[in-house]
Amino acid sequence: MIFISFSFLMVACSNDESKDSEASYDRATEDGMQEKNNNSIGGTDDSEQQEADSQGEDASSQEGEVSEIDRKIIYTANLHIEVKEYQEALTDIQTRVSERGGYIVESNMHQSDSEGGSTNGQITARIPQAHFQEFIDFVEEGSSKVLESSSTGEDVTEEYVDLESRLKSKRVVEERLLSFMEQAEETEDLLTISDDLATVQEAIEEVTGRMNYLQNKADLATVRIHIQEKNVTISGMNEGELNTWEKTKEQFLKSINFLLSAFSGLFVFFIGNLPVLILLGSIGLISILIIKRVKKRNQRN
Repeated sequence: MIFISFSFLMVACSNDESKDSEASYDRATEDGMQEKNNNSIGGTDDSEQQEADSQGEDASSQEGEVSEIDRKIIYTANLHIEVKEYQEALTDIQTRVSERGGYIVESNMHQSDSEGGSTNGQITARIPQAHFQEFIDFVEEGSSKVLESSSTGEDVTEEYVDLESRLKSKRVVEERLLSFMEQAEETEDLLTISDDLATVQEAIEEVTGRMNYLQNKADLATVRIHIQEKNVTISGMNEGELNTWEKTKEQFLKSINFLLSAFSGLFVFFIGNLPVLILLGSIGLISILIIKRVKKRNQRN
């Protein structure tokens, strides 16, 4: 009986221990699953964070590429200035343009017919963009008065980048057509590929020409300058005497011309009307003689 009781007691203890071990195993399993889930959640968060960081790096790199683009800006300026000596101002501007690596596109001048004969003209210069503002300051400082000054800038960077992309795609198509032409065996295929290739090459030339035009306009700014000459006479003793002497000579010559004209007119009048004057003189002389004879007769009577 004692042995049997001891056996039942041992079995009951073993059952309790198994239950405890099963409970501890379940708790351990639950803790492991929770830790695994936490790790998986944390890993997901880390991957999402890494992905966000990579996207941010891509965005920042794209912004850096955009900021590093060589911007194409076309600058144009219009100036209207007054100068004391037109030719001197024109020479200074041409020299400055040449020194800064530019060139003159257009130059014209005309002189007024009014008293004083002032000279006006216009010059169009292409100046490197780096010296654009410096050249404008030079022209304004060299003038006696700035009547008008304006400058504009046109950003063509977007158009230029678009043309570059189009050119790359056209180049790829050109290379493919060239490879197809090398592999083509039939004449019909060669003609078709040749026509397509000519169309693509023409488009490439148009895009290249437009890009060169924009590049040239962006590299060299255009400055149009209207130059108006205006002489300013400063009064002084020597200049006053010189003006008085010139006016005296002018008036003297006018007087001589007047006298010559008067004598010339009288001479022409008498010589031209000499027959009439002789006739009138004869009639007058005869009339005087008749009147004298009549008076003498009356006095005798």
